[in-house]
Amino acid sequence: MRPRRAPAAAALLLAAAAAGAQTAPQPAPQGTPQPAPLPVQIIVVAHRADTRSLSLTGEVAARDLLSAAFPTSGRIAAMLVARGDRVAAGAPLARIDSVQQEQALRAAEASLATARATEAKARDDADRQDGLLLQGATTRSARDAAADTLRAAEAGVAQAEADLDRARKALADTVLTAPAEATAPDKMAEVGQVVGAAQPVLQLALGDRYDAIFQVPEVLLTQVPERPIQVKLAPVDRPDLAVIGTPRLISPLVDPRSGTVKVTVAMPSLPPGMRFGDAVVGTIQETDTPRIFLPWAAITATAAGPAVWVIDPKTGRVALRQVQILRYETGRIVLAGGLKDGEEVVGLGANLLYPGRNVTKAEGE
Repeated sequence: MRPRRAPAAAALLLAAAAAGAQTAPQPAPQGTPQPAPLPVQIIVVAHRADTRSLSLTGEVAARDLLSAAFPTSGRIAAMLVARGDRVAAGAPLARIDSVQQEQALRAAEASLATARATEAKARDDADRQDGLLLQGATTRSARDAAADTLRAAEAGVAQAEADLDRARKALADTVLTAPAEATAPDKMAEVGQVVGAAQPVLQLALGDRYDAIFQVPEVLLTQVPERPIQVKLAPVDRPDLAVIGTPRLISPLVDPRSGTVKVTVAMPSLPPGMRFGDAVVGTIQETDTPRIFLPWAAITATAAGPAVWVIDPKTGRVALRQVQILRYETGRIVLAGGLKDGEEVVGLGANLLYPGRNVTKAEGE
């Protein structure tokens, strides 16, 4: 039976792992002629501040939202505003069918007219009975009966006026009006739809206060900033039209599905042309404490952990030194300790070294 060959990809991975382990060969015995210095990239270690720019895309939202609804049920006959429209206080927003309310209003007006006519007749009868009583041409009981009829007629007028006020209010409730100056960012019902009492029909953004809502990865919120954060907010397609906002609210909960946290940034105003619901790009710049940054090529590994090849300035020979890594970034590594300013380490070519190897600066570096 022929032995099976490992796939080519597996062989490449094994070779890469062997190279990454950096098991350096032993230095040549004393007396052996040293090879010519190896040209390598030499990096002079220095602490420097690093300014990072982080950008996320969020959504413009209103800070003060109100769900407008009819106080009565009915079928929507007209929507008088569109998404994004600016409305004044008292402006009509929508209307429902008002046939029943109009009929009830006419009936209440007729009832009031009837009640007033009845009151006028009863008042005339009462006045006549008062005159006849003074002349002795009627009885006191007849006069009292006429007075009772007048009081009942006056009560009927008051009842009819109350019914008329109720009918007028019911008719006015068929028109939805803006309680204050606002913007209509969203509609929640359409013409012809039957809505119930207090069912939201329109969403209103009151006032001129705006927020930008972002879903921020949790890892970006683990460090406490040294100074107040300012967020540059701009439309996606017009980065030059930017305003400066400040974080107003950070949710205490982490979304278990995305691992993000909702962050609300207060906007002093909306950039020209932007509306509620539009996408907005938020950018912050962070300046870290001065650190040492090295390219990935400079890092090697030993059994004790990460290390770099440090060059002896007197002999030009290299030696391994352990370093502490703060974080890994794209194209570079940030150190937390292990090196001092002014020391020289090897960048490109570090994978070809062993302790005591002579190096020289490569041409063009």
